This record gives sequence, structure tokens and C-alpha cells, in this order.
Amino acid sequence: METMTDKNNQVKTSSSGILSLLCAFILFCGCSEKVESKNNPEPYFAKGADISWLPQMEASGYKFYNDNGLEEDCFKILTDHGINSIRLRTFVDPSENPFSGHCSKNETVAMAVRAQKWGMKVMLDFHYSDSWADPSKQKKPKAWEGHDFQTLLKDLYDYTFDVMSALKSAGVYPDWVQVGNEIPGGMVYPEGSSTNSNQLVQLINKGYDAIKAVSPQSKVILHIDQGNNNDRFRWWFDNARSNGARYDVIGLSYYPFWLPGNPDYTLSINDLGTNLNDMASRYGKEVMVVEVGGEEIKAQNTFDMLLAVQKKVLEVPENKGLGVLYWEPEGARSWSHYALSAWGADGKPTHALDAFISGK
Repeated sequence: METMTDKNNQVKTSSSGILSLLCAFILFCGCSEKVESKNNPEPYFAKGADISWLPQMEASGYKFYNDNGLEEDCFKILTDHGINSIRLRTFVDPSENPFSGHCSKNETVAMAVRAQKWGMKVMLDFHYSDSWADPSKQKKPKAWEGHDFQTLLKDLYDYTFDVMSALKSAGVYPDWVQVGNEIPGGMVYPEGSSTNSNQLVQLINKGYDAIKAVSPQSKVILHIDQGNNNDRFRWWFDNARSNGARYDVIGLSYYPFWLPGNPDYTLSINDLGTNLNDMASRYGKEVMVVEVGGEEIKAQNTFDMLLAVQKKVLEVPENKGLGVLYWEPEGARSWSHYALSAWGADGKPTHALDAFISGK
């Protein structure tokens, strides 16, 4: 006969079993969430800056000060303001001019190593010129002048491969690499003009191939200005697609200051958002604002603009908005005479740079 003691023991055993199962279920769920979190980490969002002037500024004796007025390494100040990525331009055979020269292969590699030591990701910007390349000028390097087109293709491949190899030897694999800087009209004029889309794309693809040969994981960017101008982007990237251009990311510049009439950003920010979304969906590419800037003397307005730009990039569906990079925030007007830095006359960052702390 089953006694009352036997029944009590059965109840205790049953309860113990249920409790064990419950604990195991809770543990499993917790581990499952951790595994899922580990396997699906939050996408990296670049909050970056092009600081290619920095070596020249330091060499000239310019001093950087933090928010408390204490002299500090510019990299430390930028890190404390949320900057996690650095963009570096590189020229083929630059002069020693502090404003339009430097940015040689060796200087670029040294800066990339320095950025990496600060835990920052690196973007490399090939200008394919001895100095500035932008929508108004895309002059080929002096060493490439007089070469026929087939030789130019080899020139571009070899130079790109050489710089990428130098970075690799230094232990740096850039996360992003631009083939050309602001190239709506093309690059390596006149052969690579947008009026000859087929030749332009051949040059682009040589750059792409050289980058991937050294660093397959680097994402290749094609970069156009006027990021709020959807017609401009559709025209250019439709031509790029029809001619077989190879790339991974669409890069945009966004400077309300340079738009006709110098309008406030509030008049064009929604157009920027529309264009970002259209580029991602129309071409199936990731997008990134690789250059942005506002007036140093209007720090609050620039702060607000930077928050708005980050928001628009983050709103691109499927996490295809990769980040936002300020062009030369440290390039104080007192040194550079550039009006769109984010550094004050006191040697300290302006309030505008706080937007990279406040954003996201």
C-alpha cells in the first residue's frame, strides 16, 4: 500500500523535476539570446573625420586643446567626441605646400597606423592627382602625362596596388577605399571624363581590382558631390551601371554651405534622405556620407545639421546607411582659413563636434 510519506516524496520529486526543467529553459533562453546577440552584433556606424591636414598642422606648431582647455593629442580629443573612423586622402606626387600638398604614400601610411592605434577604422581616399581632385578639377598626375590610355590603366592599377600594399605591410587594411574623389565629371582628365563613360569605368575597375587584390574585405566607394541632388546621382550611377562599374558603396558629399544661395540645411536635408534611400534601393548598394561640413561660426546650426544627417543615414532600410564623416573638423580657420571646420579660435573643438556624441 502506498503511504502518505510515499505520496509526499512523489510530489517533492515531481516538483524538483519541474523546477529543474524551468531553470534549464530559462538558462537556454538566456544563452540563446547571448548567442543570437553575438551572431548578430549591432552594425558598425562610422562617425568619422577626414583629418589629412593634421600632420602639417602639428609640424607647424599648432596646438590642440580639449573642452577643458588642456593641450591634448588631436586623436584623443576626436575620440572623446565620438569619432571612431578616420578618412585620409592620398596624392600621387604631392608638393610640400601645407594646404594643397603633402598626403604622400608614406604620410598616409603613418597616419593610418596612428589612427588604428587609437582604435579607429580607416578610409582611404585616392585622388589620382598630385593635388586636389574635385568636381572642378581632375588633373592627372604629372608622371602619367603623355601616356596612352592602356598605359594609364596600368599606371592607375600599379599606383593603387602600391599604396594598398604599403598599408598592408604596416598592418592596416582599410575598411573603405575611394576610387577617386568627387568624380561626377570623371577623373584622370581628359581620358577619364564622364563624357566617355566607358573609359572612366575602365579606370574605376582597375582601381577596384587593385584594392581587392591586396585587401579583399575593403569596401570600394564611388563618391559624388551634392548628396541632396537625386537627378545628378541617378544620371551618374545609371551610366556607371550600364558600363559595368564595380564598387560596393555609394559615397555622398553634403555641404549646404556650398549650395546655390547658401541655404540652411533644413531646406535640403529631406532631399538628402530621399537620395540616400533611392541610391540604396535603386542600385542595391550601401550608402555613406563621406564628406559633410558646416560653418565654424555657426556651431549650433552645424550641430543640428550633423544630428539630422546622421538620422537620415541611420534611417536607410536594411542597415545600408554606413556612417557620416566630417571633412577636416580639426582644420581650424586660424591655420587653414577654411570656414567649415569644427574648431574654434581658442584651439578647442566647437559645440558642433558634440553631435557625434549625441547622435545614435
